[in-house]
Amino acid sequence: MVASCGRGFSAEAGRELWRRWKSGESLSEIGRALGKKSGSVYARLRATGGIGPAERVRAARSLTLADREEISRGLATGCSFGQIAHGLGRAVSTISREVARNGGRTLYRANQADAACWQRAARPKPCLLAERPALAQLVAEKLQARWAPQQIASWLKMQYRDDRTLHVSHETIYKSLFIQARGVLKKELLAGLRSRRVMRRGRPATRKRQLRGQIVDAVSIRDRPPEIEDRAVPGHWEGDLLSGKGNTHIATLVERHSRYVVLARLESRQSEDVVTALIEQVRRLPVGLMASLTWDRGKEMALHKRFSIATDVDVYFCDPHSPWQRGSNENTNGLLRQYFPKGTDLSLHSQQHLDEVAEQLNTRPRMTLAFQTPAAILAKAIAATG
Repeated sequence: MVASCGRGFSAEAGRELWRRWKSGESLSEIGRALGKKSGSVYARLRATGGIGPAERVRAARSLTLADREEISRGLATGCSFGQIAHGLGRAVSTISREVARNGGRTLYRANQADAACWQRAARPKPCLLAERPALAQLVAEKLQARWAPQQIASWLKMQYRDDRTLHVSHETIYKSLFIQARGVLKKELLAGLRSRRVMRRGRPATRKRQLRGQIVDAVSIRDRPPEIEDRAVPGHWEGDLLSGKGNTHIATLVERHSRYVVLARLESRQSEDVVTALIEQVRRLPVGLMASLTWDRGKEMALHKRFSIATDVDVYFCDPHSPWQRGSNENTNGLLRQYFPKGTDLSLHSQQHLDEVAEQLNTRPRMTLAFQTPAAILAKAIAATG
């Protein structure tokens, strides 16, 4: 256990707290290691939005503790400021100011002077967005459009290649959002972040596995043609359900090559309703744009043969407990939680609203697409094959 001072945290305990937080330990685990309540740990983390402070270092030309001890000894033996300055290789004005601000000749103490200097140096520095209102406005507009900080940072670099005053790192955006003391971006903009957290976390939460039933005549993903795997050919999709309050659901479809998204409103999770809704969405797509669909083992696709007959689309099923086999769809469902938070009634959303949400995602740049949009990538693929 790391010792801490009083109700606060010693410097050593503070460093250990941030090390453990960055490695992904929980508040309780950190509290036990430091001999603190989890609430105290949370308060310390929350003050800076879960973002650890940068390691502080002294400026190369600042006086060190050893220098101050030499000053103290010189004063005790009656040396002049000039003699002390000559011995340290410093300007006389540096020594006179140092002594004057720390009690004068009679009260100067090296340790106290060094601690006071370190404390005075800990002034908050203005962040980049506070100094560049035009840049802050651009960032705020994209956050309101539910862009992620990394998407914003990359878009700014491409959009304003020759104007570095409009460039900012995604870490700076996160800091401006999570560290309230900076006060640059409105706190309400946090709602635009995918996770909706008030602090940055050390690692993502793990998903809980869900048991799935058996699907009659299901064709395994292992029997899927190899050309689907490399994403080079458009027309191969992944699908799943996004769940909400009261057993409400939305069907989500993602094209593997472009990450283009289609959403379908569902009356229920019954296979009859799910397959009917999927058939309707496929018929809205250009002919031949969906050649295959990969789904998990949920019984909502029990009538997969009816779907294949109506659409001429082959259906493949993932292995049990293997969400990574539908990586594009899993990632998209995470993005969709910005619009449809857990615990909300998904039946309240019309198909028109779902189409609007899908359009936002499809016109938003994606890192995995070199910050092009899914809509643009899909349009190029259709033009190339047409």
